[in-house]
Amino acid sequence: MSKKYTVRPATAAGLFYEISPEILRENIKGYLENARVPQQKGTVRALISPHAGYVYSGFAAAHAYKMIEGSTYDCVIVVGPSHREYFKGVSIYPGDAYETPLGTIPIHKEIREELLKEKTVILSSDEGHRSEHSIEVQLPFLQSVLGDFSFVPVVMGDQHRQVCSELAKAIVRTAANRNILIIASSDLSHYHPYDEAVLLDTVVIDELEKFNSESFIDKMENHAFEACGGGPIAVVMNAARQLGANKTEILYYCNSGDITGDKSGVVGYLAAALV
Repeated sequence: MSKKYTVRPATAAGLFYEISPEILRENIKGYLENARVPQQKGTVRALISPHAGYVYSGFAAAHAYKMIEGSTYDCVIVVGPSHREYFKGVSIYPGDAYETPLGTIPIHKEIREELLKEKTVILSSDEGHRSEHSIEVQLPFLQSVLGDFSFVPVVMGDQHRQVCSELAKAIVRTAANRNILIIASSDLSHYHPYDEAVLLDTVVIDELEKFNSESFIDKMENHAFEACGGGPIAVVMNAARQLGANKTEILYYCNSGDITGDKSGVVGYLAAALV
């Protein structure tokens, strides 16, 4: 008997973004058309993109995805934090595909198996994937700018320095001699007054511009900033540098106060490219 084809359903559709394929396509098209990004002067190795509801962070995310519009990749690796389940190390979805209202995206099984060779921290598991939105909300944007592609969803159950280092090492080993895009899914500070949030988020931007993942982790461990996907950002920064990136393009920053007008307690959103 053949093995059942396992698809992870779209649990964030209708909550973080539109469930209607037609409306979702139109929303993303509008975000992309209005995003303004610098003319590329290098190869985009990695992106940093927010993962809130599209009404809040969709326009910010569009700036990241506009940088790769029309590109082709052997595989996309999306690294996100786990909001609802705590587990040690890193999990990769063991099934065959993820689903969104725009269609089904196959898991690149060869890349997954190569990443899973780093057995000390990376496991094949449903943990962190069942209802996690940080990976899923990136996918309709990827479907819109890339068309058909395959990917590997990587969820960090913990974001300790050693886990970040081992995951980055596995990505670099796997991505060598391949055309792979790496994405870190992260929002920034949460529920501080507007001006305080901007100060905290500026620390993240400054660290990204320094392009030093060890310094970034130092600041993260010392609570100099907030980022729910700080670990994914550190991983992606580390891996992208080893894969040839040497510059950060800060594409767009805003927070929820800029959208809603309520500045009493805001959430920060950043789009960046590592080139």
